[in-house]
Amino acid sequence: MKDIRKELKITNEALKAVNDFLLDEKNPLINKLFEVIEKYGGVEEINKKAKEESQLDNLLDKLKHKKLDYIQDIEWLIKQREKNAFISIPDYRKKILGDKLSEITFDKDFAVTLELSACQYFPFFIDIVKAAIEDQNLMPSRIIRVRKMKEQEEDGDLLAMAAAMQIIGATYVETLDTKGTAPGPDGLPINVHLGGPETITGYFGGIGQPNDLALKWIDEYLYYYTNYGIKQVLNVNPGTVLLGYFMHKLGINNEFKISVYMGNDNPYACLWTLLTAKLFAREDGTSSLIGFNLANSVNNETIELSAYIRKEFDFEDVVRFEHHVIETQKSIVRQPYDRRDELVEVATKVKNISAKHEGGDVEMDKNREYPSDILDYFRDKQEIIDSGHWEFMRRNHLDRYIAVNTTAKILTENGIDIIAAQNLHKYE
Repeated sequence: MKDIRKELKITNEALKAVNDFLLDEKNPLINKLFEVIEKYGGVEEINKKAKEESQLDNLLDKLKHKKLDYIQDIEWLIKQREKNAFISIPDYRKKILGDKLSEITFDKDFAVTLELSACQYFPFFIDIVKAAIEDQNLMPSRIIRVRKMKEQEEDGDLLAMAAAMQIIGATYVETLDTKGTAPGPDGLPINVHLGGPETITGYFGGIGQPNDLALKWIDEYLYYYTNYGIKQVLNVNPGTVLLGYFMHKLGINNEFKISVYMGNDNPYACLWTLLTAKLFAREDGTSSLIGFNLANSVNNETIELSAYIRKEFDFEDVVRFEHHVIETQKSIVRQPYDRRDELVEVATKVKNISAKHEGGDVEMDKNREYPSDILDYFRDKQEIIDSGHWEFMRRNHLDRYIAVNTTAKILTENGIDIIAAQNLHKYE
């Protein structure tokens, strides 16, 4: 049979057409992006402001004027870190393995990042810090947040969480208000086909940022980046993913993670995503794509094939695969959903992967009076309090912390290294 592989080669003519399109000074799509960037002072000014505003002292100074009692929590957290109140990784391994520890060699190259999603409220975060000290368990090294930005900007949670993440040594992701649920940051519906997150089937009519909202998403990102140094945000739409690549290529030090909602559920979808990231990577090989959350439906073969693509594109150390091992009991997947056995298998083959916990351990969560529910992410804080659900959701969050530690224990028992909050849990 004739070798047809060469027919897939991208021709010089095709590449020239793409470059000509992007570099055309009359291109309205690119020019509109430039207008938003210039609104914030241009590339250099944007990076300068973000760097300044992300400094811990600046965050805490703002927090003093927003929520003074949170400062006390932050100061307490720093003291706990300084007096080594948190269990070290060697001591944690001894706790789990006992005498078997001497028989195991942990490979840091295949360490699994412990990830918790979502940590909606700063008081809930302090709850799990206290639990980690009391239980001598682990704090996650990656935290995802899916709370309304304007709401948490007003009550101080945005500042407090940004400061806390620096203190504990964790990466974190925020979710902008310009996303596929109503209303948006201006109070108006985001998607004409959606009445809110409860009309979930409306996502099939188009999730994300319809029409001019892709540029509004960039505008909103640059606001929080330049005012608070918020660097990593959730990304759910092909248009905003592409714009995120463009911004980074232009010199803005933005980062994002692709959400499970984007539906990358097979290796070819992942190839499409990573291929575009490669095309618009900087000369040093970096990309704004930091986290890549594949769909809940993917199996280990898809993860391994996607890892093959990632490695071939030199993104193994750049792009983390974020894999749900536990999901909320309600409103997203069929239960029981527990992927830990698969995680143990794939973690020895795929580098730079995180174990993401969206709900509690299945048997625990399903028997709660109020099981975890993904739709709670989209509720107003005051409505949660008024409905009497605040304490239920506090319990849900503690359950997530317990689930993180269940996974850490299983991984450790199988000789797989873990990455916990790096300023709290020392390796020596």
